Amino acid sequence: MEQIIHYFPELSAKQKEQMQALQGLYADWNTKINVISRKDIDNLYERHILHSLGIAKVIRFKPGTSLMDVGTGGGFPAIPLAIYFPECHFHLVDSIGKKLKVASEISNAIGLTNTTFRHCRAEEEQTKFDFIISRAVMPLNDLVKITQKNIRKEQMNALPNGIICLKGGELQEEMAQYIKKAQLFPLNNYFQEEFFATKKVVYLPL
Repeated sequence: MEQIIHYFPELSAKQKEQMQALQGLYADWNTKINVISRKDIDNLYERHILHSLGIAKVIRFKPGTSLMDVGTGGGFPAIPLAIYFPECHFHLVDSIGKKLKVASEISNAIGLTNTTFRHCRAEEEQTKFDFIISRAVMPLNDLVKITQKNIRKEQMNALPNGIICLKGGELQEEMAQYIKKAQLFPLNNYFQEEFFATKKVVYLPL
């Protein structure tokens, strides 16, 4: 939690309280439904919450922005971002119902009112959003194919509407066809921990 406050000192008392509650909630749910690897639960704030908030270092979403988190699993990156951007709406989608249940229960437990959930494949969701967000859920080309139908035409943010995803490792091959349009933001520009050495935010306008 100290890491979160260090990098995001502007958090309100309520936001800090919500972030603080996540450790106990995820630890408890993880004993029933395994949404986070056993070794990662001890590093929840660094590897899941701070990692998710890397998107907030790249763009500050304006109030009223709508986002769909594809393959959200236990709620990453959407739940930390929904805490940070209380005036934006986050729609969490996953094809695995029990993981989505964890995300939904945790969202309710900390009093989030800006999240909705749907148990389905992203291909089935027809609603339009300003941005698609995800965390290493599938290759970028596949993500584009199934979500470009969901991007709203009207713009309201500093970056044009599109896909913003968290990825790690070697991305050269995956990014080759988008090299002229996509932007890469290395997270080690914002966070000093070793975990972020190869982690990036990938932004692709659509």
